[in-house]
Amino acid sequence: MMRTLDEWKKDVDAYVAGPARAWSEHIEATGTVPDALWRELRDAGYLRLAAPPHLGGHGLSFTDYLDLLRRFAHTHGSIRVMVHVANSLWRSLAQKATPEQVERFVKPFVAGDIRVTFTLTEPNSGSGADIKTTARREGDEYVLNGEKWMIIFSDVADYFLLFCRLEGTSGGEGTLALLVPRDAPGLTVELMAPAMGIAGTAHGHLRLRDCRVPVANRLGEEGDGLEVAFRGFLDPSRTAIGMTCVGAAERALELAADHALRRVTFGQPLAKRQIIQMWLAEMATDIEAARQLVLHAARRFDEGHPITVEAAMAKMFATEMLQRVTDKALQIHGGPGYFKSSEIERIYRDARMQRFEEGTSEIQKMVIARDVIDKAKRASEGSERRCW
Repeated sequence: MMRTLDEWKKDVDAYVAGPARAWSEHIEATGTVPDALWRELRDAGYLRLAAPPHLGGHGLSFTDYLDLLRRFAHTHGSIRVMVHVANSLWRSLAQKATPEQVERFVKPFVAGDIRVTFTLTEPNSGSGADIKTTARREGDEYVLNGEKWMIIFSDVADYFLLFCRLEGTSGGEGTLALLVPRDAPGLTVELMAPAMGIAGTAHGHLRLRDCRVPVANRLGEEGDGLEVAFRGFLDPSRTAIGMTCVGAAERALELAADHALRRVTFGQPLAKRQIIQMWLAEMATDIEAARQLVLHAARRFDEGHPITVEAAMAKMFATEMLQRVTDKALQIHGGPGYFKSSEIERIYRDARMQRFEEGTSEIQKMVIARDVIDKAKRASEGSERRCW
């Protein structure tokens, strides 16, 4: 029997208020994400909220799923990343998968039986058509050479959804999406130093030296790689990151307001002071503005529209909003908030990754600016009446 959205909300709220708090303390104390947490999230159904029923998921709309993801963002950053990646990556896997690949890769991923991680970024390339990792075909295999780095979940991934290009191609031409097994010959995975925030989620540096991968592990055709990466994953994922920023900012505001009510200086609570009230008002308004940008992108996605620009706007604004809100929240807490015994200290650290994750703010601005300029050109040529 399918649960209603309200039932899911109550379930997630209870999880965030209970087990997730205990896991958060464990992750911060040990710097690791236990396999038991993966199993718990899988068994609760949280890793397949957004996938459709025919793939084994619960079939929530993108907009409804984001309402739950926002709630997960009230807890530890690693937990929200686990939920986010699992509920996003299935789109990349499924959009061009053959029936055999659906059974072999997509359904097991949705079920939580295998773990796959998105593998695009390189040491000397950004997140797009400038990737340098190459592939050449030899019979029924591709031979890969290159490097990938800052790849999340490199310690636990069974497969790397890796993007590369055919030798001799450039730009978007000749790009490939390949599912590279962890034990593929020629692949080495070296874990990187622990990150500033999002404790417990290990990032890896992958080196591919004549790494052999079956052609049967290719998603789509040769040349489809960037389409699999962007349409299948990055646009909705960037929107989802925007909503996780809303959730984390909500928690930061909640903590700041509570501290302002309890903390007494010079005979009165901080909440009585006008500067604190102004900060709280700015934080609340910032959060709501980001929420509406994200929801606009999510609703358009549910309606079947392309959302590359809307997703870029939502991610850019929401990630920078989170930086502003957490900074003010930490300032309201004062010195005590700077210590690791304070929850706001962790939220402040975790927040900074969002501006790098799946495309920096600068990349989002380039996407948005390109759209503005293209519209202006069409308007000047008479094909459109207005720029925006």
